[in-house]
Amino acid sequence: MAAKEKGPLQLLQREVEDIRTQVDGLTADVQKKDGSNEETFRRYTTYRCQELQMSAEKMLNTLKKLNKADEPAPVAHYEQRKLLEERRLHNILEQINTLFLQLSPPGPSATAMSEIGVHPEEKNLHLLSFNTSEVTIAENVGGKKEPLKLASQSGPCIYTAIYDFNAEQEGDLSVQEGDVLRIIKKSADEWWLAQDSEGNRGVVPRTYLKAGSAADEDNESYDESDDEDLSEEDEEQDSEELSESEKKESKSSNWATVRKALTEQIDATDVLSAMGAIPSGFRASTLNKLLIDEGHCITYRGSHYVQPELSQSQLSFNDLFLDPDTGRVRARDVTTCVCFTLWSCRMIPTPGVGLQVLSRHVRLCATDGTRVLSNIHTVRATYSPKNPKTWSFSPQTAGILPTLLSGHCFLRCNSDSPELGILFELGVTFIRNSTGERGEMSCGWAFLRLSDDAGNPLPNRTYELQVNGGIPYEKDVAVEASAMRGSPTGMFKQMFQARRQPTLVVKLKSANSHLRTQLSLLPDTLLHCLSCVDLLVLHRQLLADTLLMDRPTMQAADFLFSPVLSTFPLLLDQPDLLDALRSAWIDAENNMSRSQKRDFCFLKQEFVKVYLSSVYFLLHSASLPSHRWADPSCEEQRARVIYDTLSSLKHNQHPSSSSAGPEVFVDAARQHLAFDLSELTFDFLTVVRKNKG
Repeated sequence: MAAKEKGPLQLLQREVEDIRTQVDGLTADVQKKDGSNEETFRRYTTYRCQELQMSAEKMLNTLKKLNKADEPAPVAHYEQRKLLEERRLHNILEQINTLFLQLSPPGPSATAMSEIGVHPEEKNLHLLSFNTSEVTIAENVGGKKEPLKLASQSGPCIYTAIYDFNAEQEGDLSVQEGDVLRIIKKSADEWWLAQDSEGNRGVVPRTYLKAGSAADEDNESYDESDDEDLSEEDEEQDSEELSESEKKESKSSNWATVRKALTEQIDATDVLSAMGAIPSGFRASTLNKLLIDEGHCITYRGSHYVQPELSQSQLSFNDLFLDPDTGRVRARDVTTCVCFTLWSCRMIPTPGVGLQVLSRHVRLCATDGTRVLSNIHTVRATYSPKNPKTWSFSPQTAGILPTLLSGHCFLRCNSDSPELGILFELGVTFIRNSTGERGEMSCGWAFLRLSDDAGNPLPNRTYELQVNGGIPYEKDVAVEASAMRGSPTGMFKQMFQARRQPTLVVKLKSANSHLRTQLSLLPDTLLHCLSCVDLLVLHRQLLADTLLMDRPTMQAADFLFSPVLSTFPLLLDQPDLLDALRSAWIDAENNMSRSQKRDFCFLKQEFVKVYLSSVYFLLHSASLPSHRWADPSCEEQRARVIYDTLSSLKHNQHPSSSSAGPEVFVDAARQHLAFDLSELTFDFLTVVRKNKG
């Protein structure tokens, strides 16, 4: 019997397996080194890496050109098999790049500089320009220098625009859907420097781009033409964007800068993905990057959105007014005001072995598909070790439900975009057991649009949202390979596959009249926990009293004495302190009579007393560690200090007052941080939000 003819895909699978075996063997040799001469071994291994990389890239190009019609016999799940091989090749290329970094010399000595074709005093910085996704180094192998091309750690340098983007300010690059762009610099803030086919340069948002172009042939011709068009003038323009200090450092340490440019693109999630230690759809968390970005993090925090917003003229406030009849904050209706509950997440893959999970959580924000329109709020999930793929929210607790665990939320947003909705990003904070490195990765994302095609609000009911892999709005990416979306035949197979898909269950619910009234007093844009509405309303009233009534004139911009207003926003970034204030305020309310609860002036006075004798005391306590996200030891120590302090303050509380006696504040056993004037002064010019028109 004649042997069954093997198809192109099966032959390529064997080649991929063969090259993977070679790379694994080379990795083992690098770890052992076999006692050979280090310099000779490094040159030989680098040469082998170059050969393997060229072979893997050639296979990748061949794989993309394969077609199901080329197979001599039908192949089941052809596209899925092809996609799997493509991912294997990308992992192999990542592994090769990691080897390159391991083989990099530790310092930029004169000998090493001469070997890679760079003089130690080289002043031309075009090698170190913003093109960090593609670096060429000449390596001396066998007496002949050959170019060594290091592929990007995060993908190719050719991307395609998947949405239209109009330049909003100077330095932006306008692109149309389908435009092919060459990425010159990838930055951590998700705004990448790109060049279009006409030579125009500017920054575009990362979420508007997709790796690769429509045709491989176009990619190759585009790369070659771009390389030819990079004139000395363009290179000098890139170099001018470097600061003077960076230029001096680059002149003396070119090799170190090349290594830094490469290693900066590798985070813990990329390494784990290359190792196959996490599901294929997991990515570095997008919303977490926005929260920790030093330049823009304040823009996405709740502490920013509780501050008043200036009008377009910046001579008055845009969202803060007083009702002249009652003296209270005037209610404001917004385009969207919804209450919802995070119910559960089902079939969420576990991160894998070798990782210690510190937190499972959902980060959520309002978005119109292109911009983040609110603060980023975080809700931590709970789970059972017997069923780690199911996440739950709002667990039953004996005392007050912590804000961080509460899935009962509200959203106020004044955007009139028809695409307005809530973006949910499921995330995991972890520590690698082998290295102790912390990181956060996204387990997938889901989107709930808040209106239908006709523009009507969604009805209040429970919604099961499909969880997608990749970064937000990246299409056709499964959370893991076993959960590939396909078109199974048969009703039972379809039902079975649907039950295996990762889903997020969200329930939209109506609010009673009292809650609707309370929400109407809050800022026009805010996403937060429903249990904190009363505290936010009181803070809002104190803002109005201080800014609209207590100032001598509306043109006065002097510092204002208000310890509450100067520190309250900090609590929205430290949920445990917000819980401490809630607990102290509930105790104070329980001691009030009905008439006192109806007296709003009395409530404001008591709120200030409770605040100053609880969280204000804690904020400046030397024994309270700094807040750190998902650090179990820090969270435990803070909880202990908060509980002990509140218990002590409550024990020393005067029977006829909601505040503790002065002896507590001067107790020598309690250490306080050094006094700072900012603890007492509210400078609204530095914290108010500017209206963007």
